[in-house]
Amino acid sequence: MEARALAGRRAHDGCDSDVIEWFEEACEHAGAVQAEVLRRILAANRGTEYLSRWLGGVEVEGMDAGALESLYRSLVPLASHADFEPFIQRIADGDTSPVLTQEPIQLLSLSSGTTDGKQKYVPFTRHSSQTTLQIFRIAAAYRSRVYPLGEGGRILEFIYSSKQSKTKGGLTTGTATTHYYSSEEFKIKQEKTKSFTCSPEEVVSSGDYKQSTYCHLLLGLYFADRIEFITSTFAYSIVQAFRAFEDQWREICGDIRDGKLSPRITVDRTRQAVLGIVSPNPSLAQRLESVCEELERKDWRGVIPKLWPKAKYVYSIMTGSMQHYLTKLRHYAGGLPLVSADYGSTESWIGVNVDPSLPLERVTFAVVPTFSYFEFIPLHRQKNRNRSNNSEAIDDDFVEDEPVPLSQVKVGQGYEIVLTTFTGMY
Repeated sequence: MEARALAGRRAHDGCDSDVIEWFEEACEHAGAVQAEVLRRILAANRGTEYLSRWLGGVEVEGMDAGALESLYRSLVPLASHADFEPFIQRIADGDTSPVLTQEPIQLLSLSSGTTDGKQKYVPFTRHSSQTTLQIFRIAAAYRSRVYPLGEGGRILEFIYSSKQSKTKGGLTTGTATTHYYSSEEFKIKQEKTKSFTCSPEEVVSSGDYKQSTYCHLLLGLYFADRIEFITSTFAYSIVQAFRAFEDQWREICGDIRDGKLSPRITVDRTRQAVLGIVSPNPSLAQRLESVCEELERKDWRGVIPKLWPKAKYVYSIMTGSMQHYLTKLRHYAGGLPLVSADYGSTESWIGVNVDPSLPLERVTFAVVPTFSYFEFIPLHRQKNRNRSNNSEAIDDDFVEDEPVPLSQVKVGQGYEIVLTTFTGMY
C-alpha cells in the first residue's frame, strides 16, 4: 500500500511539473504566443458579420505576426459590452448565422454583475470549458508545491449549479459556473487536479442553494478526517455556509449519528444520492458534537481547523468585491492560510495565482497567454492644480493611453484589460 501511494504521489508530482513547465514556457515567449493566439482567433472567426466590418477580406494566415497585430489594433475599434449586445440578442433570438463566431453558440453565460452591477449575456463555447479546466490544472500544480495533497484525500467544495433557462431562440442560459459544472471538462477535473470533492453531482445541481449547502456540510463532516482543503468559487459562499452551520450543526450531527437525512432536503435525487453515501457513525457524531459545543461558546472562531484537522488551507476568489468577506472568513479559518483563487471574467479567464504562499494583500496573478488575446490600456492619474493655493491634488479620474500588448506591460503601471476572445468578444 505504501509503495503504491508513493508511486501515485510521484506520478502526480510529474504531472504537476509538466503543467508548470508548459505554462512557464508560454509565459517566457508571451509575445510570440499572443501573436499566434490572435492569428488563431481571427482565422477561426473571419467571415463573421462583426469582423467583416473591419477586416473584410484580410488573409491572416500568411501575414507576419507583428504586422497582423498592428493591423488588428488599427482597424478593429475598442468596444464595450454594449457594442455587442445587439449581436448577442440576435443570437439569443435564434439567429444561427455567423454573427460573432463561426462556431455555433448553444449556451449564453450570465455574468455575476460584480464589475458594473449589471448582469449581461456572454457567449459560452467548448473553449470556455477547456480553459477553465486548464487554469484549474495550472493553479492546482502551483498549490501542490506549497501544500501537497495526501493520497486518498478529499476536498469540501461549496459549489452550486443555478437554474438554467431558455432564450426566445432556444439557447440555454445560466451562469458560467453552471455551464462548466455540466460540461465534460468538469467530469474529468477531479482526476486531472487530484482533488476529489465530497459531494456528488446531485448535490451540486440540486437547484436549491440551501439544500445543497446543508448536504455539502453534512458530507464534509462525514469525511472530516480526509478533507485536504475547503473551497468555493467566491469567498462569500464559504461565509454563508458557515453562518448556516451555526444554526444547523445539531441536525447535521444527528444525521451522521443515525445515517439519515433531514426532511429539509426535499429534492428526491439529492436525497437518494446522499443517503447512498452516509451510514450511521455514532462515534464521529459524538466527537463532532463535543467540538461544536466548545466552538459555539467561542463564537465559532477557528471552526474550520477544529472540524477538519487535516485541512491545509481555504481556497477561493478573495480579491475585488470579495474582500468584504475576509474578516469573517479569517474568523472561521482561525489562522489557516487563505489562498486566493485565480483572476478571470465571464468573458475569459485571465491570470493564475503563481505563489499561493503569499498573503492576500500581495497576491500575484500571471496572465495565461494562450486563453485570449490581451491588451492593456495604461491608466494615469490626473493632477489638478488648485488655483487658490497653487498646490497640486491627485484626482480620482484617470487619463487613458493607447493600448499595449501583453509583452509591453511595465511593472508598477496600472492598466485596464482589453480582451479578444475565441468566443466572439473583440
